[in-house]
Amino acid sequence: MIQDETQGEVSVVTARPPRRPEVAPPLPRRAVPRWLRSRTAIAVAMCLPLLLLIGGLIAYPFFYSIYLSMLNKRETAFVGLANFRFLLRRDTFWLVVHNSFLFTLTAVFFKASLGFILALIIHTLPERGQRLWRGIALIPWVMPLALSTLGWWWIFEPTHSALNWILVQLGISPKPWLSEPGWARFATILVNIWYGTPFFLIMYLAGLKSISQELYESSAIDGANAWQRLRYITLPMLKNLIAITMLFSTIVTFANFDIVRVLTRGGPRYSTHLFGTYAFNVGIESGDVPLGAAVALFMFPILAISAFLILRGIQRSQA
Repeated sequence: MIQDETQGEVSVVTARPPRRPEVAPPLPRRAVPRWLRSRTAIAVAMCLPLLLLIGGLIAYPFFYSIYLSMLNKRETAFVGLANFRFLLRRDTFWLVVHNSFLFTLTAVFFKASLGFILALIIHTLPERGQRLWRGIALIPWVMPLALSTLGWWWIFEPTHSALNWILVQLGISPKPWLSEPGWARFATILVNIWYGTPFFLIMYLAGLKSISQELYESSAIDGANAWQRLRYITLPMLKNLIAITMLFSTIVTFANFDIVRVLTRGGPRYSTHLFGTYAFNVGIESGDVPLGAAVALFMFPILAISAFLILRGIQRSQA
């Protein structure tokens, strides 16, 4: 309100509010597609880097090896299944098949048996003793396999073999550990058992820890002895774990490379070659990459069928 003194009049002026700057109207929001808001889409997006990694490191080499196995030695012409037919006519290849199955079945059986026995023994120890023995038992498994196998090579070495020296002291004749086919197979299987038993041990020990002690206490009250508790409680509760562990170990053992490569290089006279070492010998050392790829691909159907049968048995037991 403003007063004019000369004319004696009072005039009222209403103050105007300050003008606000003009703001552009907001753009209409685009609705996010419904499929992008689902949990499935988010899960796929988060797993996409892993899927790309698997595709680049596993799927692509697998299909490329199939392509290579159908080429000639110079990789200039497509020959179809000629490499596979050539392998099936070679006695050396069938010796490799025999060695691979003997190596895998024997090693997995003893690794599973020894691992289960050791797990039962360690499980009965006091907690402090369990920690000590778990740490000692894991040493072979955590060591680099090539390095530990080299140590075994020194043990089996014919000239300065510590093992042969012990045998001589006991009145036993020294053995040609790496120069005679039978003893060479025994040596490679022994090293694999020594290396792989701790894996079974730690898996079975974890399974034993998950079994409720109330089951054992109730069975003891009912008069069950140790064998009955093992047969009707421990083994059924660990059945799926045993199957999965043996499946994983079978795949790894069947494709073993380091032990045979360091100890015997497949000798003597191809008697210890496995699929992996023979594929390396044919494909890399001999320069026939397509034939080496064909050797390696023979492992795939065997392992795929084994995995299918074991996993189907697990699903049936859970149904």
